[in-house]
Amino acid sequence: MNVLPEEEYIPAEETPEVPEHKKEWRLRINYRAITQNMPFILFLSVLALIYIANSHLAEKKIRRINKLGREIKELKWEYLNVKSELMFRSKMSEVSKAVNPLGLKPLNTPPQKIELEKKE
Repeated sequence: MNVLPEEEYIPAEETPEVPEHKKEWRLRINYRAITQNMPFILFLSVLALIYIANSHLAEKKIRRINKLGREIKELKWEYLNVKSELMFRSKMSEVSKAVNPLGLKPLNTPPQKIELEKKE
């Protein structure tokens, strides 16, 4: 077993808690890390801003797509409503009711074809 000579032995109570060179190292790494990595930190900041802006634009487009989808559904229902109303009004019975006040009446006899004799 190796035993240190008496003059080299330092009791545990007398050792400093944090050596001076360690404090300097911590301060140096913080300042040096910040100054040396400033372009990288700025790059990451710009990427974060682009990411946030992209997510906001995506949400805005999704809201617009949903709004246009609802508008398309409303227009489709309006189209079907107008189409069914037109089909109903174009029935023979509805047309005859509409023109009755004008004095027009439906034909009781079928239409006749008029033929002209050709002159030679």
